[in-house]
Amino acid sequence: MKEVYGTMALDTTKLYTTKDIMALPDGVRAELIDGVIYYMSTPNHTHQALLAELSYAFLHYQKESGKKCETLFAPYAVFISRDEYNYLEPDLLILYPHGEEDDRSQSDGCHGGPDFVLEIVSPSSKTMDYIRKLDKYTAAGVREYWIVDPQTKRVLVYNFEKENFLTQYTFEDTIPVGIYDDFSIDFKSWTSAFDKQADPSRGLPPFCVLQKKTALHPWLHRLL
Repeated sequence: MKEVYGTMALDTTKLYTTKDIMALPDGVRAELIDGVIYYMSTPNHTHQALLAELSYAFLHYQKESGKKCETLFAPYAVFISRDEYNYLEPDLLILYPHGEEDDRSQSDGCHGGPDFVLEIVSPSSKTMDYIRKLDKYTAAGVREYWIVDPQTKRVLVYNFEKENFLTQYTFEDTIPVGIYDDFSIDFKSWTSAFDKQADPSRGLPPFCVLQKKTALHPWLHRLL
């Protein structure tokens, strides 16, 4: 029996650890869930263009607002369960300091759940992002998890601090960032990020607070 993620596979009869992850050759990226290694495909242009836009937006807000938090992006190690059998590399994460006893941010990565995680879905990573990582992020106490899917142009937002924690948006919406009270991202204003001819000098898209909530997702099962 083999598990496949990306273009490579490993026999799941062996229980792998973070030592196996660290022993991978330079340039080879993989994640580890419950002792199973999942190799990661090289991200395509759309993935990287979108990640660049989102990273800039979050970093710009952090700088302008003076928020005392860390915004980090892949490749960055997250020892999500604080054990040797689970290791993830989210596309983007935010760590908010929770006092002197907060030891999550260490020299080798994040130990435990970040406050905010964002994953950009690739064709080969749907099951990973929608199911396996969701389970791990929920168990680790992540406060908010975004799944950004360029293929369907939809964004799932899991805000676990709310009673109705799951909301579906599209790339036509302005999406509020739940861990902040004054920051939203207007996806529609920079859909040109998916055009290879997009002008990188066009600047940061406008932000606004949006109260609108869209319907939940009967379409989710069709993506997997």
